[in-house]
Amino acid sequence: MDNNLHPSLEFFMDKLDHAKNHFERALDCKHTEFDDLYPYMIEHPQFFWYKRYVAWSELLTIVKLCDELNIPWTERFTDRQAEYVRGRVMSGKVLDYWYETNETREHVG
Repeated sequence: MDNNLHPSLEFFMDKLDHAKNHFERALDCKHTEFDDLYPYMIEHPQFFWYKRYVAWSELLTIVKLCDELNIPWTERFTDRQAEYVRGRVMSGKVLDYWYETNETREHVG
């Protein structure tokens, strides 16, 4: 089989970084590609929740692939963030305390 058909470690790290960045931008209510796909959703109150859910799901999918391929992914996260990702549930705790320094500031809703 051609080695070009096998994604590299660098490929997965790039995808992981992209998914983490996408989730953090959604968490911070910043523009993401999701806004471009569904511009009409901005008018709906549930938009930001759904946008975060989509980004979280993407992140979990990439992490699952990394786990299945024995690719280390935790070094891209703080210990707390890695714990949240392993827990798989996007709870209020994840939203409020994703950033280590978030304990001292209010979460942007």
